[in-house]
Amino acid sequence: MNNLPQIETPALQTLRNVFGYEQFRPMQDEVVDQIIAGGDALVLMPTGGGKSLCFQIPALVRDGIAVVVSPLIALMQDQVAALHQNGIRAAYLNSSLTSQQAAAVEQQVRSGELDLLYVAPERLMMARTLALLEQCTVSLFAIDEAHCVSQWGHDFRPEYIQLSILHERFPKIPRIALTATADETTRKEIIERLALHDARVFNNGFDRPNIQYRISENSGNAREQLYRFIRNEHDGEAGIVYCLSRKRVDDTAAWLSRKGLRALPYHAGLSNEVRQQHQERFLREEGVIIVATIAFGMGIDKPDVRFVAHLNLPKSIEAYYQETGRAGRDGQPANTWMSYGLQDVITLRQMQEGSDANETFKRTERHKLDAMLGLCELTSCRRQALLRYFGDTLDEPCGNCDNCLSPPKTWDATVAAQKALSCVHRTGQRFGVNYLIDVLRGSDADRIKQFSHDKLSTYGIGKEHTSVEWRTLYRQLISHGLLTVDIDGHGGLRLTDESRPVLRGETQLHLRKMIKKGPSGRQRSKTPFGKATDTAFWNALRDKRKQLAAEQGIAAYMIFHDATLMEMVDRRPQTLEQLSRISGVGDRKLEAYGDAFLAVIAEYEGEARDEINDTTAETINLVCNGMKPLEVAHKRDLTLNTVYNHLASAIAQSEIELKDAVDLDEKSLKAIRFEIEQRDDGKLKPVFEALGGEFDYGVLRCVKSDIEARG
Repeated sequence: MNNLPQIETPALQTLRNVFGYEQFRPMQDEVVDQIIAGGDALVLMPTGGGKSLCFQIPALVRDGIAVVVSPLIALMQDQVAALHQNGIRAAYLNSSLTSQQAAAVEQQVRSGELDLLYVAPERLMMARTLALLEQCTVSLFAIDEAHCVSQWGHDFRPEYIQLSILHERFPKIPRIALTATADETTRKEIIERLALHDARVFNNGFDRPNIQYRISENSGNAREQLYRFIRNEHDGEAGIVYCLSRKRVDDTAAWLSRKGLRALPYHAGLSNEVRQQHQERFLREEGVIIVATIAFGMGIDKPDVRFVAHLNLPKSIEAYYQETGRAGRDGQPANTWMSYGLQDVITLRQMQEGSDANETFKRTERHKLDAMLGLCELTSCRRQALLRYFGDTLDEPCGNCDNCLSPPKTWDATVAAQKALSCVHRTGQRFGVNYLIDVLRGSDADRIKQFSHDKLSTYGIGKEHTSVEWRTLYRQLISHGLLTVDIDGHGGLRLTDESRPVLRGETQLHLRKMIKKGPSGRQRSKTPFGKATDTAFWNALRDKRKQLAAEQGIAAYMIFHDATLMEMVDRRPQTLEQLSRISGVGDRKLEAYGDAFLAVIAEYEGEARDEINDTTAETINLVCNGMKPLEVAHKRDLTLNTVYNHLASAIAQSEIELKDAVDLDEKSLKAIRFEIEQRDDGKLKPVFEALGGEFDYGVLRCVKSDIEARG
């Protein structure tokens, strides 16, 4: 363990003073050092992992202007607005500006008034823009959403392929390409197309442990399941619902609105004005739900999206990973939920085969859809499979996906599969699922009699299963490659070579049982606090944030993230100096908003002081009678953090001794004391990280109080 305090480099000073964060996240500092030193980098980091700081901090440390290539206008606007809140000189050049506005930005570039310039790739490639940059000192080029260069990817932008010109025109300027979604093939393509052969590759993994993954079968009431999921677990919180078609987007948004939720549609069929209005409401208001096609979300930097739901199957794991990654960017718990059915599979197959793409591209798309189906039908940990797809590993099941929380049951589906496959064969391999189910269940429909299929040996042999169960089985047979959809035959099913061993009884087939209801998962309270006073305090801070944001016409999270407000509730700073120690409070925000938030804190501290004294006394009494802090938390329905706050306060006032509050051996106690005494800023996060996260923050707080009480 390294007990030496971290050297205060210009990069670390910028992180602390400008952005208000005490330490870099894993790998951020290595990337930042690489770029500051003039080297190139390819950064693979999960959404919410802090990619932007990897180029924003070098942009402030290196001389000149940093040029950031970004694919969407909304993303540029949001990032520039957020940078302004931190006092950073930034602007963007894109088609949303008038010619006069663009000229003003260009003049700022020439006169050295900007630290960062965001540009769309097509704007950057213009001769005028390249000539402008050649007149300036450029500190670095950042290529965001770098997976857009891949023609096999889900967000292919042909303009990105031209970005290799940066290496040719500006050979001495460091370049950093960043993405959250790239399998091995896409990574190689990024390096090749952007001429990053000498770049250092930083792979921080793809895991988002704060996200819970849940996938369920559509048993015919997916919309109702979605509504219950939102009401039970995310009522009043922001979320995104993805649908495959524009019509389903409109219908779902209208239906959720009638049920009392604030749901807005978003798709390419709406006017630019309506889309912009809905996006602005989603970003700036609390608790808005966007129902969208995949046209929405790539440029959204909203950190407090608490859930992402899919009412249809995504076409690839890459798309699923990126879309679900829009939840929980702030690192707080978030849920993803998906309901899919047989029709999704058929529709996506038809879309693939009906496209004008060449056969090589179609084959790749088929493989990607097969992988997505495999993830859905999986009976083991979904996170392990998801990470494995991107070449990442997780040694143990995650414990935070539906398969881990509610392990699915399987059944021997061999006989049922033989019946289903035989019915496809005996009816001529030209009928769709609904017709095949009617034959299996012995329907007396005229069409069946017309084809004399009521005389087949498979007629009526499947009455033991419901129509829904047969649809699930047929979907699974398609997912496992035993059946294929004949697009030219209007969706008829055909046998594949892989079906022969099952039909002949040479292979047993075990499939997951159909779940009647989607897994309930873990319900989340509206706030992470166990006391009404803390919840009221939290809401007051959010109201103040909302008011300040509305006055400036910006999104609330640009003032402070939820995590910053939570820390205010926890630590209750009384002075500007104490407030500056809160994560996410940099110098500019401290100056702009410090007094306003301290006023809210002072008001609630005054109202709650008597109650806090009483409740602290009760905690001390229970601990002195032999109860452990966790036992006290369970008995009093408090968070463990709150109990430790009570104990730390009591230790500071010499009402109890440290040994009464925490159970530490002498070696551990010495290690904690050493780390705390190395620092004079009072912050516990560096102590927590230096000790490898071995000790709870509450324990550290108690030891710190003991040190202060002893002088």
